Amino acid sequence: VATQSSGSSGINAEYGGAGAGPHWNGRSGVHTHMTNTRITDPEIIEQRYPVLVDQFTLRAGSGGAGHYTGGDGLLRKLRFRRPLTLCCLTERRSTAPYGMEGGKDGAKGRNLLRKKDGQIIGLGAKCAVKVNPGDVFILKTPGGGGWGCPDNGHVVSRDMSRD
Repeated sequence: VATQSSGSSGINAEYGGAGAGPHWNGRSGVHTHMTNTRITDPEIIEQRYPVLVDQFTLRAGSGGAGHYTGGDGLLRKLRFRRPLTLCCLTERRSTAPYGMEGGKDGAKGRNLLRKKDGQIIGLGAKCAVKVNPGDVFILKTPGGGGWGCPDNGHVVSRDMSRD
């Protein structure tokens, strides 16, 4: 996710849920395709960019069910403090992270913009949109796919709405 305005720009990598494997549950809130990276602390985001972090938490239930469950993605809400251009370059918004060997798919990610007047706009996986003070970007990162058929000893209750 990138923001641009006169005097500031930045890129912030977003994290999701990792898929489960044949002997392990997937990790929640991790970077699955890049190494040597770390989640930027909310305090640093607020210091570097003209945004307030309204919410930053795991997206409970977004990992796919299975004998081993997929990791959960993240939910992040950023409130803009001045006019900016928000750019998104994200994946797994139209195709769910797939489960393996009978495991269930993880939840798809979603990019939403809640305008100051309350209107909610669905943003695509890749977009550039003008935002204004008081608008809130709602980022829901995908969960990881589950591995193996759920059985009585390992079934994990999942929120089936997951969006």
